[in-house]
Amino acid sequence: MYKILAVFFIFIAGLASAENLQSRDGWVVLPSDKSFDILLEDLKSQIGDSPFAIVTQASPTVAAASRGITIPNNRVIGVFNNVYAVRILDLSTAAMIEAPIRFYVTENMDSTATLSYKSPTFVFGPYMDEAGQDLAAAAAELDAAFEMIANAAVE
Repeated sequence: MYKILAVFFIFIAGLASAENLQSRDGWVVLPSDKSFDILLEDLKSQIGDSPFAIVTQASPTVAAASRGITIPNNRVIGVFNNVYAVRILDLSTAAMIEAPIRFYVTENMDSTATLSYKSPTFVFGPYMDEAGQDLAAAAAELDAAFEMIANAAVE
């Protein structure tokens, strides 16, 4: 009986996690017609063509699969650039906990994928009082760069 309940709850959890991402405060959410694998590769390609680098990657899907659990594909990709790291660190030691800024690729229920990220201005918002207009300027530059990478990846 307990095994049946456990399988049922894993199934329900999988259904709940398959919901498409919705816009929320500070997030940029870009649905695409691409499959998860294609959107992920296009994002990596766009990052590679930019002055930024992939610093981290995490996939709950891969970790779950290693435990025999199937969930929709998703990948978190941390992206940053050392020039910005040095620049922001000079303005606020605390703000650097936010780097790298992450893109999030999620598989939708209809087998398309969505690319999301928190805007750098939103991410660094809590540090603006401490670091001032120079941090605001760096965040705005990062906003533009992340927007270009994201828009090119979903096209």
